[in-house]
Amino acid sequence: MATHPLPASSVVRMLQDNGINKVKLFDADAVTMEALAGSGIEVMVAIPNNLLDLLTDYDAARDWVHQNVSRYSFDGGVNIKYVAVGNEPFLTTLNGTFLNVTFPALQNIQRALDDAGHGDSIKATVPLNADVYNSPKDNQVPSAGLFRSDIADLMTAIVQFLNQSGAPFTVNIYPFLSLYGNDNFPLDYAFFDGTSSPVVDNGIQYTNVFDANFDTLVSALAAAGVGGLPVVVGEVGWPTDGDKHASAELAQRFYAGLLRKLASNAGTPLRPNTYVEVYLFSLVDEDAKNVAPGNFERHWGILRYDGQPKYAMDLTGQGRNTALVAARGVSYLPRVWCVLNPGAASQDGVGSRLGDNVNYACTYADCTSLGYGSTCNGMDAAGNASYAFNAYFQAQDQAEEACGFQGLAVRTLKDPSTNTCNFTIQIETSSATGTPVVAMAMAVLVSVLAVMVTP
Repeated sequence: MATHPLPASSVVRMLQDNGINKVKLFDADAVTMEALAGSGIEVMVAIPNNLLDLLTDYDAARDWVHQNVSRYSFDGGVNIKYVAVGNEPFLTTLNGTFLNVTFPALQNIQRALDDAGHGDSIKATVPLNADVYNSPKDNQVPSAGLFRSDIADLMTAIVQFLNQSGAPFTVNIYPFLSLYGNDNFPLDYAFFDGTSSPVVDNGIQYTNVFDANFDTLVSALAAAGVGGLPVVVGEVGWPTDGDKHASAELAQRFYAGLLRKLASNAGTPLRPNTYVEVYLFSLVDEDAKNVAPGNFERHWGILRYDGQPKYAMDLTGQGRNTALVAARGVSYLPRVWCVLNPGAASQDGVGSRLGDNVNYACTYADCTSLGYGSTCNGMDAAGNASYAFNAYFQAQDQAEEACGFQGLAVRTLKDPSTNTCNFTIQIETSSATGTPVVAMAMAVLVSVLAVMVTP
């Protein structure tokens, strides 16, 4: 979700430049799929939640497979490996909206894949949030893991179906959210470099929440009668802005530990020395994403909005201090910024007008970096106003009228950025419209990378 998405062809080239050979999409956008054709990159293509009800009808499921799978299944086409049926459809915050339609949609999509001759090579799965399982309050250890009581029967039916069809269980695990949602959560337990207070379970020491969460799922699967079902981690990551714990330094620490762990093929205590497939969330920052869960939502990318690396990152997990390869051929809008007019402070009644105009700018542009604990927090009122005005100006393709704000703003050629706060110059895109658009799924809504760890 971005105002100025990177071109899909540039993103595919960037994936290839970095040796990334698997990508997870959140829809079947035609431009994205066509860009992936011939790349050899393995794809998990998704069906949005709002289509699940429609796909409870088999004919609709067959049509979806024809349009979004068969269409690309040819020599030199798209290397589709999975179809993701929905995205975290059983989140408690969704109030049961998709409880009755997800499983029928999953069954119909797998049947349609089978009937179209794709069933042996392409499997349907459902990416689920880790909130579908837990341990009892009086015994919060991984070995006591069970599926959530309100959906236990449904989850048992789904995992048994996945087991029969040969599909993996796909789960999204976020140590950052454990930390974000609980001020008493021990910081070091979110990472992979040791903790002073491990969780002890039947003699097993869990030194990080990722392993504990993963093994809670393993226990829940065993309790449902499918203890050997393969597990794919469909999303895991760490944001870099929008919260006191969302920083480039902590993200780098998290990924270094995760990638080192995966490269060592250590597995988890309940699945030691086991192949693990993990998709990092996400590839690129998204300046138009919904921030209802938190301001950090727009800053999950391992790359900035323009495809530039944020920090050193060794995808091989060998500990080398290397940088990702940036997107090539990115064009930017002119080096012009929109800032608070220095003479505005002397105007009568400027206080309320300034507040109203800043609120307007931040309603239609991304101001999440101004929040508490964020990279641009701590500037004075003038700096905050300038940041907001520039964010709107850039989102609107630097249109002259977008730097008015009732005479409070003025354009400048001098970069107002500080040591910690970047005043963005947006990229130039043919699809830029000045309003938030659904960007090409692979470019910005992507859970990327699969770190392939062979047994």
